[in-house]
Amino acid sequence: MAVDYLVIVVYLAGMLAMGWWGMRRAKSKSEFLVAGRRLGPAMYSGTMAAIVLGGASTIGGVGLGYQYGLSGAWMVFTIGLGLLALSVFFSARIARLKVYTVSEMLDLRYGGRAGVISGLVMWAYTLMLAVTSTIAYATIFDVLFDMNRTLAIVLGGSIVVAYSTLGGMWSITLTDMVQFVVKTIGVLLLLLPVAVVKAGGFSEMKAQLPTEYFDPLGIGGETIFTYVLIYTFGMLIGQDIWQRVFTARSDRTARWGGTVAGTYCLAYAVAGAVIGTAAKVLYPNLASADDAFATIVKDELPMGVRGLVLAAALAAVMSTSSGALIACATVANNDIWARLRGIVPTEGEQHDEVKGNRAFILLMGLAVIATAIALNDVVQALTVAYNLLVGGLLVPILGGLLWKRGTAQGALASVAVGGLAVIGLMAAYGILANEPVYYGLLASLAAYVAVSLATRPTDAAVLAAWRERLAGRAPAPGTASETVSEQVPAAQ
Repeated sequence: MAVDYLVIVVYLAGMLAMGWWGMRRAKSKSEFLVAGRRLGPAMYSGTMAAIVLGGASTIGGVGLGYQYGLSGAWMVFTIGLGLLALSVFFSARIARLKVYTVSEMLDLRYGGRAGVISGLVMWAYTLMLAVTSTIAYATIFDVLFDMNRTLAIVLGGSIVVAYSTLGGMWSITLTDMVQFVVKTIGVLLLLLPVAVVKAGGFSEMKAQLPTEYFDPLGIGGETIFTYVLIYTFGMLIGQDIWQRVFTARSDRTARWGGTVAGTYCLAYAVAGAVIGTAAKVLYPNLASADDAFATIVKDELPMGVRGLVLAAALAAVMSTSSGALIACATVANNDIWARLRGIVPTEGEQHDEVKGNRAFILLMGLAVIATAIALNDVVQALTVAYNLLVGGLLVPILGGLLWKRGTAQGALASVAVGGLAVIGLMAAYGILANEPVYYGLLASLAAYVAVSLATRPTDAAVLAAWRERLAGRAPAPGTASETVSEQVPAAQ
């Protein structure tokens, strides 16, 4: 295992080195939070794929394949579908807004009265997303070093907090590119073919397993529908995803780069399910389906290759964790703290804002690590996060983009009714039940339409300014800073 350990240590050291390098580039708010809005297609595609394919998509995706066969791909597949829908239909308009958070978009659309409440919901989502990713370090470091759970969370979380705090989005972008390459080599090019060969090929897998393991809909229609509702729609509105869209240097980059990343996700989904199916042939009696990934890596891969594939799992967790962390800190600082203090930063304060955002990443990072240590159930935490996101924010966000009659009062009612309905229904039916997100979303939609129609339409001047921003014709706040950034050659 010495070679495997060396691979992991070199990988972790490289992550910290990139954080230090990113710190030297992040000199303004734009550079720190959205990489200067100048990522080219290659870097944009790689980082977008990295953030959406985390530990749940890698370890969890293989686990679902172990439990359900090829239909276990549906969870990650719906993530890819959501990213494709975002990229094709919405990303260009989102990128033109030149904002930093989803709540700023809501303020622009509805006239400045939806930010704090929506910010609180988005903050809760990003915090729980970061927590669930951080908990996954315990599983990976336990496989690598037989390490205590708390120590593993502190070690993995501290590395992510360190490079994210140092360089912000530049550091995260650079590390995500490395993580994307490591995941591609480790999972798609190494583990997938080895797993299939070790299981005797597809013919042997079909002979050894029940036929439902090869039924594309074997996991169940209701489960697939729930995945679409939570993950596909969740991809359309999450701050962690939008913040990556904000890094694109152009509409074309956001649209086509995201399309490439979404297509990659579909392939990754199928790969994970196939690996899990092969693991079922090799190890039919594992205590937990989520042990399939670590077991097949430990037992079937040669030394060195094993370290690279475990680094791929670590990369998957780190990419999601760092993306969720900077999203959580951005929302906490810009949408909640600054609004509560009544601060509207000016262009001359940009450099100080870097220090402020850096401090919030550190603060949120410590909160994430502490929460991860205290929390055991990853699935429940992730379910709470997505239920709140979809039930509380999907309707006012998509309504604002698609329905001009939607009003600020309707948006606020939608967030409040949807969020409270989801919380109440989770208490009544259980956190893992499907009813909370189904009925919460319907309640949110009903409140949005009813209140919007019962109140005065949004002011014509607000809608006119909104249309100008959507078209990319209106100057965004901090234009001078943005212009300076855009004069630097775009990152490819």
